[in-house]
Amino acid sequence: MRRFRLGLTARIVAVLVVLGVAVFPLYWMLVTALSSNGDLFAERPRLTPDIGRFGVFVEALAEGKAAGWLLNSLVIAVGTMVLSVGLGIPLGYALSRFSFRGKAVLTVVLLFTQMLPEALMVVPLFALFRRFDLLDSLTGLVLVNSAFVLPIVALILKGAIDGIPRELEEAGRADGARPFTVLTRINLPLIAPSIAATAVIAFFHAWNEYVFAVTFIFDPELQPASVGIANFIGELGTPIQTVMAVAFLFTLPAVAFYLLAQKYVVSGMTAGAVKG
Repeated sequence: MRRFRLGLTARIVAVLVVLGVAVFPLYWMLVTALSSNGDLFAERPRLTPDIGRFGVFVEALAEGKAAGWLLNSLVIAVGTMVLSVGLGIPLGYALSRFSFRGKAVLTVVLLFTQMLPEALMVVPLFALFRRFDLLDSLTGLVLVNSAFVLPIVALILKGAIDGIPRELEEAGRADGARPFTVLTRINLPLIAPSIAATAVIAFFHAWNEYVFAVTFIFDPELQPASVGIANFIGELGTPIQTVMAVAFLFTLPAVAFYLLAQKYVVSGMTAGAVKG
C-alpha cells in the first residue's frame, strides 16, 4: 500500500512538473504584459502579474488593431482547416482504396511537397496571385495554406483508412451502400481521431504562418496576427508590454482549440467500430 502511494505521488508530481513547464511560457507572457518598465528592467524580475495594469490589453485591442488581426487569423485558420480536411478525406480514401495509374507517383509527389520550403515558392506564387487577383485577399491565403497542408492531411488519413478492415466496407456494399455512403457512414466515424489530428495540424499551420501572409497581404486591415505583432517592432523602440499582450491574446485561441480537439480525439479513440 505504501509503495502504491509513493508511486501515485511520483506520478502526480511528474504531471505537475510537465504541466508547469508547458504553462509557464503563457504565464510569463501575461506577467510581462502586466509589468511596468521599471519592473521589466529591475534587478529582480516581477513574478506575479500586476492586475492593475490590465488596461494594456484594452489599449492593444483598440490602438493596435489586434482584434481585427485575430479575426483575420481565425478566418484563415478555420478556412484552411475546413478546406484541407474536406479535400483530404476523399483524397486519402482514393489513395487507400482505389487502384489507378500513377497512384505510386502521386503518393511520392505528395511526400515531395513537404520538402519544399515556403520561401522557395513565394516568387512564383506571387506572380500567380497577381494574375488571378488574389493579392490582399484572405481567400488567397486560405488557398495557399491549404495547398501546403493538404498532402500531409491526405497521407495521414490514407494511413488511418488503411487500418480499417475491408470486411466492414464489403458488408456495407452488400446492404446496397454506395462508395460515398461507405465513406461517410462507415469510414469517417472510425477515423475520427485522425480527422481531429489533421484538423489540428491544418489549423496551427495556418494560424502561425508568416511568410505568405507578409508577402501577399499589404492592407493592414487584412493582416493576420502573426504579421501584425511584428509591426510593433520599431527601429527606435518596441512596446514590450503591448507585444506580449497581443501575443498572449494570439496564443489563447490556439490553446483553446487544441484542448477542444483533444477531447474529440479521446472520444473518437474510445468509440466502438461495431454496434452491439
